[in-house]
Order: sequence, then structure tokens, then C-alpha cells
Amino acid sequence: MRCCVCLFQQSLQCSPSKMAAGESNSRSSCLNLSNSGPLGNAPPSNSAHSSPASNGGSMGAAGGINRSAGNSNPQSGPENGGGAESAVRSTPSAQNPPRQPVGQSGATSGAASNMTATSSSSSSSSASTASADASAAVPSLPSSPASVLVYREPVYNWQATKSTVKERFAFLFNNEVLSDVHFLVGKGMGVQRIPAHRFALAVGSAVFDAMFNGGMATTSTEIELPDVEPAAFLALLKFLYSDEVQIGPETVMTTLYTAKKYAVPALEAHCVEFLKKNLRADNAFMLLTQARLFDEPQLASLCLENIDKNTADALAAEGFTDIDLDTLMAVLERDTLGVREVRLFVAAVRWADAEAQRQQLQPTPENKRRVLGKALSLIRFPLMTIEEFAAGPAQSGILTDREVVSLFLHFTVNPKPHVEFIDRPRCCLRGKECSITRFSQVESRWGYSGTSDRIRFSVNRRIFVVGFGLYGSIHGPTDYQVNIQIIHTDSNTVLGQNDTGFSCDGTASTFRVMFKEPVEILPSVNYIACATLKGPDSHYGTKGMRKVTHEAPATGTKTCFTFCYAAGNNNGTSVEDGQIPEVIFYT
Repeated sequence: MRCCVCLFQQSLQCSPSKMAAGESNSRSSCLNLSNSGPLGNAPPSNSAHSSPASNGGSMGAAGGINRSAGNSNPQSGPENGGGAESAVRSTPSAQNPPRQPVGQSGATSGAASNMTATSSSSSSSSASTASADASAAVPSLPSSPASVLVYREPVYNWQATKSTVKERFAFLFNNEVLSDVHFLVGKGMGVQRIPAHRFALAVGSAVFDAMFNGGMATTSTEIELPDVEPAAFLALLKFLYSDEVQIGPETVMTTLYTAKKYAVPALEAHCVEFLKKNLRADNAFMLLTQARLFDEPQLASLCLENIDKNTADALAAEGFTDIDLDTLMAVLERDTLGVREVRLFVAAVRWADAEAQRQQLQPTPENKRRVLGKALSLIRFPLMTIEEFAAGPAQSGILTDREVVSLFLHFTVNPKPHVEFIDRPRCCLRGKECSITRFSQVESRWGYSGTSDRIRFSVNRRIFVVGFGLYGSIHGPTDYQVNIQIIHTDSNTVLGQNDTGFSCDGTASTFRVMFKEPVEILPSVNYIACATLKGPDSHYGTKGMRKVTHEAPATGTKTCFTFCYAAGNNNGTSVEDGQIPEVIFYT
């Protein structure tokens, strides 16, 4: 199974991460990490975020404190504008506006001296004061031919424009204002440098809380996250800062991974709900793989139910061949798939072709069998017709000669030899298997001479009969040959049958004999259950009941069987005595 990081690279390469709505400038998908940090902020208008610049370093917008890993002097004193208190108290004026130079030539630590050199009309003290206030802005000033300085207005008193705590925290999302940590998210050319605030992250995530405040808390101001996609990390931060959910088809899986990594269950729930709403047959297998990878049992269950209902479409989808072996086995072992077994075999061979290529193997029959492994034993070859088996699996080269011979014998002779493959039918139904027993006591010696045991029955609700329970030999372990049928009484139409066999152990227990496909039984319609056995004398049931009710333990739903005498030659089986003691069904 491909690792989740590899799965996420497709969307990582598609487009740069999108900034939140209302942002004045979009952030590049790959930042130059050699630059010291973002520049001055936008004016206190409706802009929600600061805009990072392409070059140079800066000091923080609030109070002139340097919050990035820039080159400005961290020891600057009040005389150089480095004091937070003096910077907050200072206000712009027409005569001596405070200034923050943005050197496109990359000069940061020498900003004060550059300003002094280029401002011919200011005194040395005013120039020093101008260079100190990192929050102020001035129109572009002339400079030396080698350097052009750009100035931006600061975000001053932005708090006054935000009336609620939510608005103030939303303003800080992906903003250098007051930020005290940066994340280098992604890897290679897709790395983005994203500002954040330790307090906001610790409030929203126990993982971040431990990262910043735990016993082994990091002191680094830059944290690398190579396994996280920038778009997903921004979606996580957006949720932590503002409760807003920003997910889409391209980012939902990576956002789910990120939300799980940083223990944000509320965002996990939003991602899972999004996936549920967009679950279809053509993406069910892909989402099933991801649900199993991220340990989302509820989503996995919904994917499996969708596959049960739309098995053929799900198998035909492109994403089917991308699933891992464990997911393939989880599907093949289900009793509720709505497709013929030969089509499951064809789909499994198609998956084996793709898996052999992933493992750089030639797609030979031997290698296909190798990559299928235990999944091959989950394909129920006995449920195929002999024609389907002969035209497909028997000629594929995937089965061994011994397996092919034993299966052909299973189709053609009685008693049928043991095969290594499951012969239980796939019911195409959800829920649990049910059964009813119509006798309350077991007696000995019921003989067979080629005549069918028959009993007529009806039910009060729609069900699907999948088999019968039959009594076995009174002479010890024995094999029986048997043909079972369900016949529509009024039309005498055979609705389902199977010519098969079973082995008994000589006890008074019943032994399961199953139809190849479930037989639909409608309410208030008469049917005949028929079993023609060849073998020694068997046990039989007595003290039979005319009405037998099965109640589902979970829902309390009642299924009521009514048994009647079947006219004609029935080998003596009746309501009171005989064979066919059990009916196995699904509701």
C-alpha cells in the first residue's frame, strides 16, 4: 500500500495553497527561505491578512518587535526604535512621520543608516527616529542608484476594527502580526513558510500544546513539516483560528490526515461528513482505502455498503486497481456483494495485473497468483456455472491443475469432493443470516428411494432463502448427494435449485445445503421447499409446528412461517414429521 504522503503528492503538485478570502495578495506556492521574513503590513482597512513581500526582512507590525528570523538587530534600544513601549506610543505626524524602509536590495540591518543617507531634508535625530519605528510608512523616497526603498502603511490599531474575539483571531490567521512561530510546510519546491501563534494553536490542539508547552517543548521558531501539504495545513489553521471549514475534493483527504495528526476531531468530523456526501460507486474503493488507512470505521462501513449495492460499477471504476491487498480481501470475503462470481474473478485478475506492475513483476499467471496471495481463496469458484468456470478460471493459468480438476469434479459428480474454496452463496443482502427450525424433536431412520421430500410454506414478509438445514445419517459419518429446490406453487416454476452434496458426522445435528444464489420469497405466496437425497437412512424430525416465528434481536422485526402439507409424492414429509427441518434466510 502506498504511503499517505505519496498519495498526497498529487494534489500537492496541482496548485499552490490558496489564501483565505479577502486577502489582498496571494502567497507564492514556494517561498524563498533565504529571505529573512515578511515586510510591513497593509493599512487598517477591511483586509484580513498581512501581505508578505518578496525580499528583505522586517520587524513585527505591532510594537516594532522583530518576530521573524530576520537580520535586523535584536538588541536595538529605544534610541534606535527597538523598544516596544516607545514604538507603541509613537504616532505618525506630518512633520516627522515614522518610517520603515523596505530594501529591495536586501538591506535590512542597515536600514537606519540607509535612510539617513537618502533623506537630505531630515536632521540626524529625526532620521534616527524614523528608522526606529517599524510600524510606520512613508511614500517612496529617493535612494542611491543601487537601492530603491519601498514603504508600506502599517496595520495600526487593527484591534479597534474587530468587534469580536472571533474576528480578531480570524485576522491573525496566516498573518505575521504577533506571530511567534513559523512552519516550513511541504518539501522540495512546494515548501511554504507559514506564520502562526503558539497560543492559538495550543488552545485548539493537544498536539500543539504538547509541542510548545510540554515537558519536551520545542524552542525553535521555525518548525519543518515535510509530511503535511501546505493547503491542508492552512485549512487546519483556518479552522483553529476561526472555526471556518475550507475543504474540497482535492484537499479533503490531506486535511483529514492533518486533522488526525494534530488531534482536531471536530475538523476530522467535517472531513468525514464531506466524504459521506460525495461517496459514489466510482470512488468507493478509493475512499475505502483511505478510510482504512486513517482508521475511520464509520466511513469504511459506508463505502462497503455502497460497494454491496453497486458492486459491478465499483469494480469497473479506475480506482479499484489502486487498492491494497488488505482492502481487496476485505471486499472479497463479504457475503453481500451484488455480482456474479465470475465477474469478481475477472476484477481480481485485473487488480493482479496492476499490482504486478507496481511490484515490477511480469504479469504472468504465476506472478498474478503470487500477488493475489490469500485473496484467491476468497473467490467462490463453486458458485460459478460449469460453463463460466471452463471459459474463464480453468484457462487462466492462475489455478493449479489439481484445483481445476477438483472443481470440475465438484460441478459434475456426486458425492462431490471437497474443494478448498468457499461454496457459501453471496446473498447480495445486508444484515445477519437467520434460520428457523420447524421440529421440536429428532428421531431415527428416515429412508430414501429417489423420491423428494417436500413441504409447502408461506411467509408474512419479503425474505431471501439461501439454503436448507437437512438431517444426516444414523450410521456414522457419511456423504450425501442432494438436489434442493424452491418451487412457486401456483405456476410450478423452479425459482432456485442446486445439485450438490454434503457430509454428515453421524449426529442428530442439521447440515447446511445452500443455493448458489438467494431466492426471493414474497409475502402471502405459497412455495414448496424440496430436497431429493441419495444416501443411507437418516434422522428425521417429529412434533412439527405449523407456524414458526423468528424475531430479529436488534429490531424486533418478526418473520412468520406457515407450513402446510405438499400434495403429491413427498416421501412422507409433512408438517408433523420428516425432512427439511430448517430454512436459512435473510430479511
